[in-house]
Amino acid sequence: MLIKTKAIVISSLKYQEKSLIVKCLTQSDGLKSYFVPNAFSAKKSNQKIAYFQPLSLLEIEANHKNKGTLEHFKEIKLAHAYQTISTDIVKSTIVIFLSEIIHHSIHEEEKNENLFEFLESALLWLDAHDETTNFHLILMLEMTKFLGFFPDISEIELNFFDAKEGVFSTLQEPNCLNEHETFLFKKLLGLKFGSDQKVFSGNERQILLRILLNYYTVHLDGFKKPKSLEVLKEVFA
Repeated sequence: MLIKTKAIVISSLKYQEKSLIVKCLTQSDGLKSYFVPNAFSAKKSNQKIAYFQPLSLLEIEANHKNKGTLEHFKEIKLAHAYQTISTDIVKSTIVIFLSEIIHHSIHEEEKNENLFEFLESALLWLDAHDETTNFHLILMLEMTKFLGFFPDISEIELNFFDAKEGVFSTLQEPNCLNEHETFLFKKLLGLKFGSDQKVFSGNERQILLRILLNYYTVHLDGFKKPKSLEVLKEVFA
């Protein structure tokens, strides 16, 4: 079936000497993997490779056989050419880190248009704004709405957050954050991308990142902490 759709590049893996296997989140069909032959050998190979950088926004035409095998692109173009993400070291590090988070979080080949539209608008926001130090934290938390484990905030006034149950509690059970961690987590729950970026210190961001990674680990089978985590910590140190 010939499909025209927007797509977000999640990962690309070199196959043999000249080819790529590219995993995309598509607006029309959810997660799809594509085989790109001769990605490194064509005259315009640099242009081709540029399409498949982490979290690139594409418009694609592709043959979807939907047989659980690799699909093939027919046409590809950038839906949006990033103005700052590719040149800003902080933003490019955030994007590499988040592409790994998404890669380890989404496994099912099913359409999730709301998640796609959220990620697309978030990436466009990141490209257009300068103050982005809390972006990765907010995106990770917001993404849990689409993955099915956003915290229950109906009793947010309670002192401890139970990461396993996803609820706030009066008692500090074994799976609970301590009072200070819970305070920071509540603060994060109240933020939007455009909120004041200076509400957390560098150390507090590290605490929140650890909390979120553990939260994902508890709620997603097989979730792995990104290899780029240490690079991200260095950038925000």
